[in-house]
Amino acid sequence: MEKVFLYPATLHVAARPVCIATLLGTCVAVCLWDTKTRVGGMNHYLLPLWNGEGLASPKYGNIAIEKLVEKLEYTGAERRNMVAKIFGGRAQSDGNIVAYNIGLRNAQIARQMLKEYGIPIVAENVCGEYGMNIRFDTSSGIVMMKYIKGAAK
Repeated sequence: MEKVFLYPATLHVAARPVCIATLLGTCVAVCLWDTKTRVGGMNHYLLPLWNGEGLASPKYGNIAIEKLVEKLEYTGAERRNMVAKIFGGRAQSDGNIVAYNIGLRNAQIARQMLKEYGIPIVAENVCGEYGMNIRFDTSSGIVMMKYIKGAAK
């Protein structure tokens, strides 16, 4: 099976089976899979919202999720058959204070937009204290996750 590594601010959609992998800290990855066509895709975004200035990049959750849905639909997937899994959003702390809540806000935008699109979230692991390594098998919709315990809390 072909393997694709997903860097931050990117997304990948595959009409044929591939394994999409990425590493996450405060970033979030949304994995979408069409249960009928078996088409899948994943994004990896750093910040929750694009403020309208500069390029509308998949660096931002609202853009990354919109583009992921659009690309899946372009390949023949249908929103009504899609399911979502979301990962990442590690809690970032600065001493005893949670700094800016970036991870939490990244997870919240995913939940909000998927609800608006009518795409159910069937699994999630977000806002924990460790980073993670995830691998998404687009042939089955299965996501394997492993904590990166050496990551700074």
